[in-house]
Amino acid sequence: MLTTLQTAYSDTRAADLAWALGREPLPALAVLDLRLGDAHLQLRLLGASHQVLLEEGGGSCSETVACMPGSSTPLPLGVAKRLGEWDYAFAARVETLSEGSFAGRAQELLALVTDHPQGLAGTFPGSPHAFTAMLAQRTEDQVRWRTWHAYPQEGQLVVTRTRVGVRMPAVAH
Repeated sequence: MLTTLQTAYSDTRAADLAWALGREPLPALAVLDLRLGDAHLQLRLLGASHQVLLEEGGGSCSETVACMPGSSTPLPLGVAKRLGEWDYAFAARVETLSEGSFAGRAQELLALVTDHPQGLAGTFPGSPHAFTAMLAQRTEDQVRWRTWHAYPQEGQLVVTRTRVGVRMPAVAH
């Protein structure tokens, strides 16, 4: 699903993004509710940022990647945590692209997410390559999502991957 976000594109920077687990739902500009097996997943666009809310089997997870004033947790390259019965893994990277490469990559990603039934993308008025996009999937006992946050004025694309899965019990030998 593609939507035009009804907010002005502000010159936020990729370096201003922060990561947080467990935040309450923040006001969203666009929302996509998904049922993936037994999991309820909500993809939320918060302007140049995202929030994902996951509920399954009595457990819940809230991931936020946003420019959060006062946050002391910058965007990490990787995180692995245990959340109750789940294993949570997060990874992020920043791609720096030339203007021409950036435009092509933006078009490719928007086409991928727009046509996907488990995808949500939002573009900003005034800049055709300023967008936030999210894509979710379920594989066996894991829920996964990927996100892309585009900063055309810097030629930067922030890419994140998250995996949440049931913790497998240790096998005794």
